[in-house]
Amino acid sequence: MAEEATTTCYDGSCAQSFQFYLQQSGEHQAILQCLHNILPGEFKRIGLDKSSLDVLGVGSGGGEVDAQILTLLQSTFPAVPITTDIVEGSSQLTDNFKALVAKTTNLQKIPFAWHLTSSENYEKQVKAKGDMKKFDFIQMVQMIYYVDNLADTITFYRSLLKNNGRLMVIVEAAHSGWDILWKTYKKELAVDAITEYRSSAEVVAYLKSQGLKYEEHAIPNTFDITECFDPSSQTGERLLDFMTAKNHFYQSFTPEIRAGILDLLRNKCSAEKDGKVFFNSNLSCILVNA
Repeated sequence: MAEEATTTCYDGSCAQSFQFYLQQSGEHQAILQCLHNILPGEFKRIGLDKSSLDVLGVGSGGGEVDAQILTLLQSTFPAVPITTDIVEGSSQLTDNFKALVAKTTNLQKIPFAWHLTSSENYEKQVKAKGDMKKFDFIQMVQMIYYVDNLADTITFYRSLLKNNGRLMVIVEAAHSGWDILWKTYKKELAVDAITEYRSSAEVVAYLKSQGLKYEEHAIPNTFDITECFDPSSQTGERLLDFMTAKNHFYQSFTPEIRAGILDLLRNKCSAEKDGKVFFNSNLSCILVNA
């Protein structure tokens, strides 16, 4: 569900769980399809008459989405030099990103600055230094669940935008299966890396409260969770582990809570088609103006 957490969350078995989820859910493909539709036009506006372009990725994980964003930006402005800063709390996922850059010819032309730290620590470092590097485009893909304070985070990163820049926040959509699951079982689920679940509803409510200009684009996505209802299925249990942010779903909850979660997943978070259960994992892409 997300790319960046505390320094340890997406290392080791958590990183493997995340990669497994990505393979099962098709989430990155859904995100990339949306970005290919909306970003070329955005980039033309952002980069107009600029002699260089600076990009910041916050919680960039293994870089799969960032690599596509940078490739789109390069194709929009092939002659304009680009720099990229990456803030990511997982050393394992950062290594994956570096390996991706090493084997991708067009990315090798871009100088990368790697910040192996959490979003909050990066904010503290930047403020302590007092010399704020400004950016034309800042992306926060599936990481807003992990920050301490939503309002402070958006305010800080928006302050790093150059004139005509954009802050892009990709987050689970309001009323999606994730939103229903995590808000219904907040007490049981929001206890470790995620202590306050947020969907696009919370992000948009904050932007409106501040009178900020933004655009919201829907990213429709579903994935098959039929095996989650077969207690003997390893795939099902691995998905449940990721969806509830627990290492062992069946050992982590009482029988009553387990039954309640599975009932909610089937009847409120999903739709059935041809005997299969498809989880509503719609996302939202929110572009915030400087």
